[in-house]
Amino acid sequence: MVVRRRKKSRKLRGATRTHGYGRIGQHRKSGSRGGKGAAGMHKHMWTWVVKYAPTWFGKHGFNRPPELVPEIRGINVGELDELAAKLEAEAQAVKENGKIVIDVRTYGFNKVLGAGKITRPLKVITPYITSKAKEKIEAADGEVVVLTAVEE
Repeated sequence: MVVRRRKKSRKLRGATRTHGYGRIGQHRKSGSRGGKGAAGMHKHMWTWVVKYAPTWFGKHGFNRPPELVPEIRGINVGELDELAAKLEAEAQAVKENGKIVIDVRTYGFNKVLGAGKITRPLKVITPYITSKAKEKIEAADGEVVVLTAVEE
């Protein structure tokens, strides 16, 4: 069995003012732990920084200017299928070799994603497309035209 010993704080209760910490105040506030929070990282806590947080100081990498990063607006192949059905019903569908032609840019999108089912052959014109979406469109006897940066 484990030996049950009295805790130091219980032993010293009433016997001493400082419980072994020297002058009153030596065990108070944050001086005993080297300052609050990140104080002293470039001074007395430097060895900790080197070992556990080597990237604490300095700049790392960069953020691309927002105007150069293209905003991706995706549409799923299932939604494209619904759109094709709607266009056919309204007699607005443009057909080419028996395939309904959909340019996703005209609907405010620039990427085709792979969720959903596709039931009819489509010719999809898009700047970006996922591999799964491409597989699904081609499996339904469709065609994918991926635009390059010059054609946009």
